This record gives sequence, C-alpha cells and structure tokens, in this order.
Amino acid sequence: MNSENTTPVTVIGLGLMGRALAGAFLRAGHPTTVWNRTAAKADALVAEGARLAPTAGEALAAGPLTVICVTDYQAMYDALGTSEPLLSGRTLINLTSGDSAQAREAARWAEGRGARYLDGAIMAVPPVIGTAEAVILASGPRADFDAHRPALEALGTASYLGTDPGLASLYDVAGLAMMWSVLNAWLQGTALLRTAGVDAATYAPFARQLAAGVADWLPGYAEQIDNGAFPAEVSALETDVRAMAHLIEESEAVGVNTELPKLIKAMADRAIAAGHGGEQYPVLIEEFSKPR
Repeated sequence: MNSENTTPVTVIGLGLMGRALAGAFLRAGHPTTVWNRTAAKADALVAEGARLAPTAGEALAAGPLTVICVTDYQAMYDALGTSEPLLSGRTLINLTSGDSAQAREAARWAEGRGARYLDGAIMAVPPVIGTAEAVILASGPRADFDAHRPALEALGTASYLGTDPGLASLYDVAGLAMMWSVLNAWLQGTALLRTAGVDAATYAPFARQLAAGVADWLPGYAEQIDNGAFPAEVSALETDVRAMAHLIEESEAVGVNTELPKLIKAMADRAIAAGHGGEQYPVLIEEFSKPR
C-alpha cells in the first residue's frame, strides 16, 4: 500500500460499530489509535495492533484524521470538550447517529475550532464493515471527502452526498423509512397469508420479486415528482384507493391488523378530496410533505 492509503487514523468510541470500524482500518494497513471511556473494550483491537490512547486528547493528537462513533452528538462534545485546542488543523469524520440540525451545528462547532468536519452515516451492520456491502455516507466539504476517501473506503463503499453537512443524516433516516416501509408491507402480507396456512418462507420469494418490480418504478416516479406533473400512465389514484379499500376489507375479514393500510388510505383520500384522484400515485408526495 502507498502512504496515501495508510493515513494514521484515530477512532473514538468503541461500541460494536466503533470496534468494527477500527478493525477495518487495521486490516487495511492504517496505523490506528483508539480511545473509549471504558478502556477494556480496546483489548482485542490492541491485540491486533491498535494503539490505545490514555485520553481522548492524546488519541486526537495521534494523527490528522479522527473518526467518531459514539452514542450521540452530546457524547461527541463530551469526549472532545477538554481537547478543543488540539482540533485545529485536524479532520473529524463523525459517524454518530443524529439528525440533520445536529450535524450542521456540529460542523459549525468544529469549524469554529479550526477543524475540518465531515458528517456521515453508516448504512450497514458491524459484521459487514470493511466490505463493499457497507455503505458509508458522507457530507460536507468535497475537498475533505476527497482527501480522506481512501481511508473511508477501508470501511466500505464511500458515497459523497454534497456540501451540506446535514445530508448524510437525512439520507440515513430516508433509508430507514424505506427499509421499515418495505418490511412493514411484507409483514402485512405475511399476516394475511398466514390465516390461510401459508408460511412466511413460502411468501418471501414472491414478496421479494414484487418489491424488486416496484423498485424499478422509482426513476419514472421520481421524474414525475421533480417535474410536478403526475399523469396517470399506469393507474390513477382513485383506482388505487379502491384496491386499498379491498386490502382493508380483507384484513378485517380474516382478523388482521388494519392500522397501516388505513393510514395510507386516509392520505390517499385527502389527496383525492384535493382534486388529485385522476393523477398517478406519486402525487401523494404532497401529503407526505405536509406536517401533521
């Protein structure tokens, strides 16, 4: 490996994810310094070649790049608070979960102390860190992302989203919304089919095929949303809402929970009442965009 690809890295926070991050850096050949409030969590990493810093400040001083993965943003401030003079000239990549407002405030906080700052999100579970399957989202100054991309790619597939430091957090929660919505829809269908003796394993391949087919609709639907025009090329919302009613009726008949389909139908009913019944399903973006 060349020197560009073996930048010394500090990892602050050694929960399950933090330990996975540090391990991936070590396997990629990065000299890795670690710090955690509970030092014993570093034992296995030290055995693999990591250096345990006695304080967060010494960890920060060990190299130009510090990756933070702690409980929340306040924990980040607490960890770095006594080491603020050491932040100047260093790059922080914060992979702590939080919201977009917290990310933007953290960027201002770091920049006010002379540090460069990227906010990020990890779209993976700890066991896949270090493989291409792990997606590492990052937002903030492009030059800082480019400078440290080789290090981030030791963790997985690094994806740059834009200069707004809040974008990684927004993509993170948008991804969670997608994940839970797909899983909830599958659970609704599974609950229905179980009433007829069909087990989840039998239904899963059909559900997977259907989910993949729906995913193929997204680029065209995205174009409608971005253009603000929703011609009913496939089905009108007023047709879809009749199918929603059928789903609710069938669920009630077999004794399955109807809260989720009723929620979606209520949104569709509002859109139809607003005059959108002849338009295509993505017109519901207007309902999803309203605070309630």
